[in-house]
Amino acid sequence: MNLRGAVAIIGAAESTELGKIPGMSALQLHVDAALNALADCGLTPADVDGVASAGEMPVDVADYLGIVPEYLDGTNVGGSSYMLHVRHAMAAISAGLCETVLVTHGESGRSRVGMVPWAPAPQSFMAQLEVPHGPVGAPSLFPMGVRRYMAEYGMTREQLAMVPVVQRQWAAMNPRAKLRDPITVEDVFASPVIADPVHLLHCCLVTDGGGALVLTSAERARSLDLPAPPVYVLGAGESSESSVVSGLESLTSSRAIRIGGERAFAQSGLAHADVDHLMIYDAFAHVPIYGLEDLGFVGRGEAPAFIADGNTAPGGRLPMNTNGGGLSYTHTGMYGMFAIQESVRQVRGTAPAQVDGVDVSVCTGVGGMFMSSGTLVLGSADTL
Repeated sequence: MNLRGAVAIIGAAESTELGKIPGMSALQLHVDAALNALADCGLTPADVDGVASAGEMPVDVADYLGIVPEYLDGTNVGGSSYMLHVRHAMAAISAGLCETVLVTHGESGRSRVGMVPWAPAPQSFMAQLEVPHGPVGAPSLFPMGVRRYMAEYGMTREQLAMVPVVQRQWAAMNPRAKLRDPITVEDVFASPVIADPVHLLHCCLVTDGGGALVLTSAERARSLDLPAPPVYVLGAGESSESSVVSGLESLTSSRAIRIGGERAFAQSGLAHADVDHLMIYDAFAHVPIYGLEDLGFVGRGEAPAFIADGNTAPGGRLPMNTNGGGLSYTHTGMYGMFAIQESVRQVRGTAPAQVDGVDVSVCTGVGGMFMSSGTLVLGSADTL
C-alpha cells in the first residue's frame, strides 16, 4: 500500500439532529457536528491544527472549540464549498502546512437561528442584472434552464419527475431522511407548481443541520487507533463560472461541473467504470441530470432516460444519491457536506441504504445556480 502523499478522511459525522432544530444557532450546529466528527475518529479539538468552514467564519469555529489553528480556509462559494475545503486541505496537509484539518458545516436553514436574512447584495451581479427583471433566486431562475433542456433534448415531464421518485426510494431506507413515504410521478405533478415546469416535489427541502469532516495524512491515519476505516481522497477538482444564470456558458449543462470533474478523475487515475457509487448535488431535480452528463457518465441528453430506466435506483448499476438527497434527506441551504458524508458512509460500508461492494464513490457539489462546483473521488484502502 503506497500511502506517501495520500490524504484520508478519518472522521465524518452530521449534527445530532436534522430537520427543525430551533434550539441551536448555525454556529452551534457547526460545533455539534464538529464534536461528533472528532468523536468518530477518537480525537479532540486539541489534535486539530487546521479549520475550514463556510457560512460561519473558521475563526469563530476555532475559537468556540478552543483550537489554535495553523491553517484556516473560509472559502464560501455556496453548496460546493465543502468539496473545495477538502481539496484545499489535501494541498495544505501534503505541503506540511498543517497535520489535521477539521471541516465544518452548520445552517439553521429552516428555523433561521443566527442566520442573516437572505437578500442579494446590491453590488452583486444578481442584484444588478437579474432582480430588476423580476426573477429572484433559484426557484424562479433554475426552471429556465430546465425548459431549455426539454426543448433541446426532448426530456419529458415524466422523466424529470422520476428524479424525486427514485430518490424517495432511497430515502425510504434511511431512518434519518425527512421524507420517506413513497411517491409517484402523479404525486409530483399533483404538488404545487413553483415555476413551470418545476413543481414543489422537484425542489429541495429546507432544514436545519450540520456536518463535519476530519482529514489527515494517510501515514498518520495508519498510526492512529481509529474506530472506523479511513476513506482516502483519490482525486479532487473545482471550477466556477458566472454567478448569474444569464451569464452561464450554457443553460443545458454546467461548465463548472465538467471542469471540476475532469480534474478530479485525472488526479485519481480512475475511469468512470471504476465508480461504484455517485452523489450529485440535488437542490432541484434537474441538477443530477446535468451532473451525470457533465461528469461524463452518460452522453448529452441521455441522463433523463438513464434515471427513468432505474439505473440510479436501488438495484441499479450506478446507485446515486443513496441518502435520499436534498430532495428527501435534508437540505440546509449548502448541501455539499451531506453528499460527502454519504459517500464516506458508503465507502466505509455503514450507510443505512448500503450498496454492496463500494470501493470508489464520486461526490459532486454545486454552488448557486451552477456558479461553482467541486468533485471528489473517494476510495477505500483497496484503491490505493
